[in-house]
Amino acid sequence: MNPAFLAKIVPRQQAAARAAALSQPVVFTNGVFDVLHRGHAVYLAQARELGASLVVALNSDASARRLGKGPDRPLNNEQDRAVLVAALESVSLVTWFDEDTPLQLVTELKPAFLVKGGDYDMSQLPEAAIVQGYGGRALAIPFVPGYSTSDLVRRIRAQPGAA
Repeated sequence: MNPAFLAKIVPRQQAAARAAALSQPVVFTNGVFDVLHRGHAVYLAQARELGASLVVALNSDASARRLGKGPDRPLNNEQDRAVLVAALESVSLVTWFDEDTPLQLVTELKPAFLVKGGDYDMSQLPEAAIVQGYGGRALAIPFVPGYSTSDLVRRIRAQPGAA
């Protein structure tokens, strides 16, 4: 028997239709979400509070590798990352994108809100301009201080006996 939350995971080709059927307004965010931690949970909950539904688009494994986080990243494959993100109560729908940015996916989904982490300059993101062009909002949510997947991976690897 599969947990009900697995129904939140949809292939890219079905994402626009499924997002359109969600309670409106829809909030969209994206990222690798490689090793879930407190910062991710808080960020996603804050994003959801902006609207009625939250769509999370994960970088595919290939897209994540192109981000330069390290040759062995992501540590968790895209299917495993999708399951963990879908299990979060704040998340309504999970899909993937294989491009370097989610620009095409944002164009297809037309969310009311585009949300990114606090390290992004929203004025530099082409997808933010798309959302603002049809009257949506693009905003950055501040990071939860002290939580970073890259830092967590470094701390784990620094432990005696770590791989």
